Amino acid sequence: MGEGGHGRVRDLQSFTDADAALSAVTKIYETSRQTIRTRFERFLAGERAGGDTGVACYPYLGITVGLNNLLDEGRPAFGSLPYPGTYGTTLTRPDVFADYYREQIGLLLRHHQVPVQVGISRRRIPLPFVIEQATAALTTGDLLAMESVFTLPDLAATDDSIANGTYALKPGEPLPLSLFTAERVDFALQRIFHYTGTDPEHFQRFMLFTNYQRYVDEFVAFGRKQARTGDEYLAFVEPGNVVWPNPRLGGGEVSGEPLRHLPQMPAYHLKRGDHLGITLVNIGIGPSNAKTITDHIAVLRPHCWLMISHCGGLRRSQKLGDYALAHAYIREDHVLDQDLPLWVPVPPIAEIQVALQESVARITGLKGQDLKTRMRTGTVASTDNRNWELRYDELYRRFSQSRAIAIDMESATIAANGFRLRVPYGTLLCVSDKPLHGEIKLSSMANAFYRGSVKQHLQIGLEAIRTLREAGTDQLHSRKLRSFDEPGFR
Repeated sequence: MGEGGHGRVRDLQSFTDADAALSAVTKIYETSRQTIRTRFERFLAGERAGGDTGVACYPYLGITVGLNNLLDEGRPAFGSLPYPGTYGTTLTRPDVFADYYREQIGLLLRHHQVPVQVGISRRRIPLPFVIEQATAALTTGDLLAMESVFTLPDLAATDDSIANGTYALKPGEPLPLSLFTAERVDFALQRIFHYTGTDPEHFQRFMLFTNYQRYVDEFVAFGRKQARTGDEYLAFVEPGNVVWPNPRLGGGEVSGEPLRHLPQMPAYHLKRGDHLGITLVNIGIGPSNAKTITDHIAVLRPHCWLMISHCGGLRRSQKLGDYALAHAYIREDHVLDQDLPLWVPVPPIAEIQVALQESVARITGLKGQDLKTRMRTGTVASTDNRNWELRYDELYRRFSQSRAIAIDMESATIAANGFRLRVPYGTLLCVSDKPLHGEIKLSSMANAFYRGSVKQHLQIGLEAIRTLREAGTDQLHSRKLRSFDEPGFR
C-alpha cells in the first residue's frame, strides 16, 4: 500500500517540530482566506471579471514512512500509521483546531521519527466557507459572475468515504491521514452554527445529547451557576453566542444577543480553557436529527458523546424513573443503513459503561441488588416510527426475542454514528412509560414524572463526564473503533 506520492502539492516544506508545522499550516490558510476576502470586496465594488481566486487553496499536511519507521509492538489507537507509504490530508480552520492539529502532528513525529511535510494543496477554498453571507442579496447575474471568479462548494469532493471505509485511492495520491477532508470539515462547521445557534469554537470535547427541554432548563441553571460562582469553568454559552463569563476567572459582562427564535437543535456550552468542558445539545425527536447533528459535530473530534433522555420500558418489572443502560442496540432507525450496514455490530465502550454505572450508584446512593433493580443493562431498540405502539402484536414478539429492555428513537443512531465516525458513545435512558404493559404516557402522569427524574438524570450524566475526564481522555479512544487501515489522525 501507499505507492503514491503527495500528489499535486506546491511548496512542500519539511518539519520535525509540531509547533513549526502548525505555524506553516496557519500561514497558508490565512493567506488563502485573505485572498478570497480581498477579491470579494472588489467583486462587491463592481469588479466582476478577472482575478480569480484559484491560488487560494487549503493547506496540505503529509508524511512518508518506511517499513523501518513503523511501530512493531504496542501500536496505539491513534497517532500512528499501519503501513509504509505516503499519507496526506487537507486542513482548515487552524483557529478552531490548533490544539488538535498540534497533538496529532506531535504524535506522528514521535511515533515514526520522520518529518512531516506542509504545502499548498490543489483544493481551492470555497467562498461560502470564508464569507458566510457571500451569496445573500445577490442577483442571478451576480451569482453567475461569481462562479467565474470564486470556487463554490463541490459536493462530489465532500463525503464520508474515508470514515465509511469505501474510499478508493487514486493513482499518485497519498493515503488518507485524516477521516475528514478540509471541505468536509468546513461544510460541517457551517451546519453546526445553522443547527445549534452557536459557533463551533464554543463546543467542548464532552457532549451530552437530550431531546427534552426540561434537561436543557436544568443544564442552563447549572451552567449559569457554575459561571457565576464556580472556579472550574471559564464561561457558559447559550444560543446566539450569549456568553456568561466567570467573574472569578477574570470574566466581564454578559455579551451576545439572545436569539428571538431558537434553532432546530440548540446547543449550550460550559467551557474550560482546555476544551474539556461540557456541551449539551437538544437534538429534538427522531433518528434523522440524531444523524444530522452527529454527522457534523464529529469533525470537532469529541472525546465522547452520551445520550441522556427518556424511553419506553419494555419489561413489566421496570418502574417509571428506572434507568436503562444500553449495551447493545436494535437499529430500526434506518438513517445509517447506507453508511453502516446492519450486519456491523455496535459494541459498548467499556470505559463509558463503567462510568455511567458508577455515576448512577453515586448519585442515587444505591448499591447491590437495589442498584440492579433500579438500573437494568441490556438492549435498546431505536425506531423511526413514533407510533410503534400501534404494531403491538408484531413488536411484542420481536422485543421478547431480542431481549430488549427499552425503546426510543435516537440512541442507536447516536451510538452507530459514534462507531462509524470514531467517537466514543454511551446511552443511559430513564423509563418514562411502559406502553406494552398498559402504562401509556399521559400529560398529568408525565409532568409528575419529569419533576422528580430530570434533575437526577442530568446529574448522573455530569458525574459520568467528570469521571471520564479525571481518568484521562486517552483511555476513551478504544482500538475497537479503529479499522484495519485507520488514518493516523484521531
